Amino acid sequence: MTATPRFELIAIGRLHAHEEVDPAAVRRLADEIRRSRVVREPLLVADRSYVILNGHHRFSALRAIGAERAPAWVVDYDDPAIELDRWRPGPPIAKSEVVARGLEGRPFPPKTTKHTVRLTLQPRSTTLAELVGATRE
Repeated sequence: MTATPRFELIAIGRLHAHEEVDPAAVRRLADEIRRSRVVREPLLVADRSYVILNGHHRFSALRAIGAERAPAWVVDYDDPAIELDRWRPGPPIAKSEVVARGLEGRPFPPKTTKHTVRLTLQPRSTTLAELVGATRE
């Protein structure tokens, strides 16, 4: 059975990255968010662990501009509708390794994991005002 994803504004400090980012891409994205005052696509986050599955550059850009929260679709990572692959050739990666690396602070290089979501996630933009100056959890 597929669990319904839920939308949350998650405190930045609760999130765990499992991949490194390209600093130049983070700077460009932070500038874009500052200009537009909107995050157009929520992160994808595993429930229970709060490991980021998709959106590491958005997360880093939000952190760089001082956001206290990040918009996220929170999903059951054990759900078979969340598929894990690699962007480049290499040995298979287990979902448990993604979670472990996120929680332990041992990130993969950028663009190592590729998550495919076979669930309906509605488009959802979030204003920067909702993310900066929000009450901490």
